[in-house]
Amino acid sequence: MTSATHSTETAEFAGKVALVTGAARGVGKATVALLSSRGARVVALDLRPDVESLPDEFPGVLAITGDITREETAVRAVRSAVDTFGGLDILVNNAGRTLNKPVTETTAEDWDAVMAVNARGSFFASREAFRAMKARGGGSIVATGSYAGTVALPEGAAYSASKGALAQLIKVLAVEGGPLGIRANIVAAGVIETDFLDTIRPDSRAYLASFADAQPLGRVAQPEEIAEVLCFLASPRSGFVTGAVIAADGGFTAV
Repeated sequence: MTSATHSTETAEFAGKVALVTGAARGVGKATVALLSSRGARVVALDLRPDVESLPDEFPGVLAITGDITREETAVRAVRSAVDTFGGLDILVNNAGRTLNKPVTETTAEDWDAVMAVNARGSFFASREAFRAMKARGGGSIVATGSYAGTVALPEGAAYSASKGALAQLIKVLAVEGGPLGIRANIVAAGVIETDFLDTIRPDSRAYLASFADAQPLGRVAQPEEIAEVLCFLASPRSGFVTGAVIAADGGFTAV
């Protein structure tokens, strides 16, 4: 990498303001780190209080604790970006919830809980960001989706349906946003090595290993690898890309 290229990457998001949901850990935290290191000012939103430590780690970060399934949280987060940093250019819809249950054992409460985060919460954040970006004269909305939104997996009814809904939301945003200079794209991510699965599966390490063997690359993703794709889609480098579902799944869906 030349010094000129490094300088360009470092300043890639200079003057830009981003909102990242699900920012405390994993892909969200990796995305905050990349955006911050490349010049963006970032509003980092998460339900977990450990999001409040991010301003100590990364420059230009404002941390907000809140539940993205609540409409007022999205309103507050976007307003904070506008009031604190002067506007909003980038939204990263990363907050997510998963569930592994046979369809016959999936309750109404299970379904609603997954949809509330992955679909409803992403809608609230996207709607409020869209309004701010329209006033700004353009922007980029990106989302962390899943290969499960395009292929069927057993015990994934609620999760797959929610990620499919998110993908369709992104496409609608792209169509409505095009004339306004607002792009919208989604990364269909594969299995990622984070502590997210530890909270729902006692066999999370073995589960991750089983997916590693099922992918052509022979491993699962690191959070930084998905964050790089999200940041590419948020940047001017992808200026003619909108309404796209970009696979970052180690080749899982190519088999």
